[in-house]
Amino acid sequence: MNAAAEPGAPLLALEGVRKRYGDREVLRGISLEVARHEVVALIGASGSGKSTLLKTINLLERIDDGRILFDGEDISDPRTKADGVRARIGMVFQGYNLFPHLTVLENVAVGLRTVHRVPRAEAERRSRDLLERIGLGEHAKAYPDRLSGGQQQRAALVRAIAAGQELLLLDEITSALDPELVGEVLELVRDLGREGTAIVMATHEMAFARDVAHRVVFLDGGTVCEAGPPEQLFGAPRQERTRRFLARFTGTAGGE
Repeated sequence: MNAAAEPGAPLLALEGVRKRYGDREVLRGISLEVARHEVVALIGASGSGKSTLLKTINLLERIDDGRILFDGEDISDPRTKADGVRARIGMVFQGYNLFPHLTVLENVAVGLRTVHRVPRAEAERRSRDLLERIGLGEHAKAYPDRLSGGQQQRAALVRAIAAGQELLLLDEITSALDPELVGEVLELVRDLGREGTAIVMATHEMAFARDVAHRVVFLDGGTVCEAGPPEQLFGAPRQERTRRFLARFTGTAGGE
């Protein structure tokens, strides 16, 4: 990165971000800031723009208008090298995306070795320590197809944080899991948030968003309809669209 952010500036800032697919505008002027060490939950119906927004931050999709600033630099500039950005921003999808031909340990260590040029022995030591910490140490030499869905998703999370990324993007990471596996993945995310990792997560788990996020952002039709602390947004939403959306999950219009 070439520029340094001003002291106190947000780690991530989106300014009027727009994204189209043909004639369909998926993001319609999104403005959003994420502070260092903040956990932000994106909620909204399918098609509201949550996944697309995350992909634009990680430069998997280029925006059509607006700016995305990361640590003071305009990463939406077409001249930005995406690999350099992704070395600092980790992203985890609902489909795990582990390399099937690598062991769990090799999956976690591969980014350290190939992107950050950490020697093999040191990369494997760091990776093994992380796997032990989240209860996957005994599976370090196993291949992904030998793990449960929850274990695979935890391994994917560890791979994303192994290289010390400053921002973690999570895209509906529990959607493909059986209900009994959801808890172990959410607990790891909760721990990461407590330890100060900046996280932006798209989630349909309303209770989790309420318990873990510092701020909740409700997207509707590609716009930010409402944003605020969980206690405000879930307890006393200001917008009628927010109340209607939350009523699907709570059975009430007020979110309680």
